[in-house]
Amino acid sequence: MIVGFLLYPLVYEALLATPAAPFAEAFLPAITFMVVVLYMGLFAMSFDFVSGYTGYLSFGHAAFFGTGAYFVVLAANGQVPGVPGGTPFMITLLLGATLAGLLALVIGSVSFRLTGVYFAMITLGFAQVIYELIRSWGYVSTNPTEGATVSGDALAIGVPYVDALSLDVGRLTGESVENLLGLGIDLSATVVSYYALGVVVVGCYFAMQRIIHSPFGRVMIAIRENEERARAVGYPTYRFKLAAFAISGFFGAIAGGIFAAYSRSVAPDGTFYFLVTADALITTIVGGFGTLAGPIYGTLFNQGLEDVLSTESGGIATLLREGLPPSVLEADLFGVSLELFVNTAVDGRAPLYLGIIFVLFVLFVPNGILGTLRDRLGGTVGKRLPYHLRRYRR
Repeated sequence: MIVGFLLYPLVYEALLATPAAPFAEAFLPAITFMVVVLYMGLFAMSFDFVSGYTGYLSFGHAAFFGTGAYFVVLAANGQVPGVPGGTPFMITLLLGATLAGLLALVIGSVSFRLTGVYFAMITLGFAQVIYELIRSWGYVSTNPTEGATVSGDALAIGVPYVDALSLDVGRLTGESVENLLGLGIDLSATVVSYYALGVVVVGCYFAMQRIIHSPFGRVMIAIRENEERARAVGYPTYRFKLAAFAISGFFGAIAGGIFAAYSRSVAPDGTFYFLVTADALITTIVGGFGTLAGPIYGTLFNQGLEDVLSTESGGIATLLREGLPPSVLEADLFGVSLELFVNTAVDGRAPLYLGIIFVLFVLFVPNGILGTLRDRLGGTVGKRLPYHLRRYRR
């Protein structure tokens, strides 16, 4: 999967230079959408870390995403006490994530006294309180309902205070690379940001994976399977749940921080709102609960479908309107022209079809994409796929 993400921009750019360019623009996600896959995929992974491995659904997870995003923006503008303006982004990113982890401890200390739907609803309540606070907090900006914007230079991912080992990120303010390693390959600012954010996401993924495969992670799974039995054998389950919640909040804030660095602006509705958590929940279910990597697959599926059904960077509607002759577009189709059908039923209808597909996944693929694949292979893809390939070679 990592190799695929690594090669995707190069393959995509190469396809755009061929006669197949219209089809590539219509059916393959643009690089801007793939950047969204990275930071939203990381946020969904942080959600799956606590919800998929302890069994406690955190409906208020957007609070941590928003905390990381707002902390980065406010720190870049010199509005965080004790953090001077101009502090390297990587430092403010970690500080924001630490703050989100502490916030998770506060929320979790109350919420984990409840279980089931009551836990989910109280976390949602905490998140909505913070959302309303941010929307009306004049310290954030002159118009807090619209959010805040980075007013300074571009934010850089890399080694703090070492310019040679750092890259500015951002769709408009990021760095571009010309003639990479003398190979004649030019990378746009968006592609450079894609790779820089990808390094952070991959690092966070391996960190969470290491935690899950540690003794601590085994206790998390024991809590999910049978918390009473885990408590009976001597594990302080309350402390383990609280620690897992804090870790998930930490990585959720990392996702919010890199989102803020790339977009250079944040708003309450795009960070703290409960629908941000809903997106993570949907992509986690589609990708596979309790798989960690599954949410990346779910986010890719979600964003890919949205890209195909939008007109922001091509899309199937644009392909049909520009590729079909007028006589075909004006042809009658059950009393409606084909062009009207495309404009009404295809263009921008990603939420409609995603909702239908989500229902189908819940009914027929309850373990999600990666979970079902692991069930078919009899284990994780990395461990079982080589065995199956060798068997078919024979």
